[in-house]
Amino acid sequence: MSSSAKFAITDLLPLPNSSVKIPRLGFGVYRSPRDTCINSCVTALKAGYRHIDTAQFYANEAEVGEGLRKSGVARSSIFVTTKIMSPKSSLEATYQSALDSVKKIDGENGYVDLFLIHSPSSGSSGRKTLWQALERLHEEGRAKSIGVSNFGRGHIEEMKPYAKVWPPQVNQIELHPWNQQKTIDAYCKEHGIIVEAYCPLVRNRKADDPTLNAIANKYQKTTGQVLIRYALQKDWVPLPKSDTPSRIEANADVFNFDLDAGDMKTLDDLDEGGAGAIVMAVQN
Repeated sequence: MSSSAKFAITDLLPLPNSSVKIPRLGFGVYRSPRDTCINSCVTALKAGYRHIDTAQFYANEAEVGEGLRKSGVARSSIFVTTKIMSPKSSLEATYQSALDSVKKIDGENGYVDLFLIHSPSSGSSGRKTLWQALERLHEEGRAKSIGVSNFGRGHIEEMKPYAKVWPPQVNQIELHPWNQQKTIDAYCKEHGIIVEAYCPLVRNRKADDPTLNAIANKYQKTTGQVLIRYALQKDWVPLPKSDTPSRIEANADVFNFDLDAGDMKTLDDLDEGGAGAIVMAVQN
């Protein structure tokens, strides 16, 4: 291990205005099919991940819950995130929808560690309804922390007048060398908001990129391991997704090397701004 490789898979980062801490590496289950999702969660927990990220939209919350139980790892040791996309017909109905997610994952009296608004797409009033529903879950202890996803600076500022919990504790956005979202990243860091990186592996679309491969060869690592390590060194919480057991394990094996400053700069120089996004760049 290089003397400067200063992270460990067991590392926890403090969330703002909270006693809750979030693991530095997460495991994503985006559109992981049901039976596969259970097995992938068990594999991930065996490999040392302690942070799993799902959403209503992924249609596998119950399977994540099943994976948690099957893993034999204590629930209190695992950090689970889910997300709600859009409000229902009323604040009460929106709250009930979010509560249903908690129950699917962790049973009748359970909780999730983090609940996010998945997207800002429901407009100002929709975002307010969603946040107030999540604040109620938070007050009740059914969501230990709450945050947002795909929010730009304006979306977060807009919450100030009504939010009891501000800033949101997390903003989960697409982040990788080709889409670094520097404006919102800097804003979040300035306010202590934890920045989570989804699509840190760019869905493998850059596997043949010569710059990335040259760096991977230098460290004798996979391109995926280089991208996850890059995210860690940017102080993002990466959420790599895979359903291949060997890759799930490899993606967690990123704590025994350190990308040097020159290679970090080379990766930084790949930034294409919003044009580099494969899902979405936020609007600031």
